[in-house]
Amino acid sequence: MPVTLRTETPPKLLRVELSGKLTHDDYQQFVPAAEKLIEEQGKVRVLMVMRDFQGWEMGAMWDDLKFDLKHFGHIERLAMVGDKAWEKGMSVFCKPFTTAKIRYFDQSELNAAEEWVREGLEEGGSTGSGGCCCTKPNE
Repeated sequence: MPVTLRTETPPKLLRVELSGKLTHDDYQQFVPAAEKLIEEQGKVRVLMVMRDFQGWEMGAMWDDLKFDLKHFGHIERLAMVGDKAWEKGMSVFCKPFTTAKIRYFDQSELNAAEEWVREGLEEGGSTGSGGCCCTKPNE
């Protein structure tokens, strides 16, 4: 699955799991789901887990940039979890496109990433905890 998107507890936390190469079609599913959460919650936090992530097709890269610019101030924290040097570099590259606090974690530090992205959030109430709101199966 190239993109899996889930709301977590608390509901203003979004978990995005990426694998393979992202396409324009992936963003056609991801963007409306993410924007719905932003509309409901205001500012959100994102835990992005990259496993066997191979980047973006050209159209998807443009979609990503448009999303980042539109939601420049809507993401409070972004925890990026990966295992490649270029993925770590993305955490630096992303900074001019958001007001979010961004940290990169190695795959072995997934628990630390989850703790950091949740830090200071109330654990009360959930609307669809763990529920998947966007998936794109391998084709």
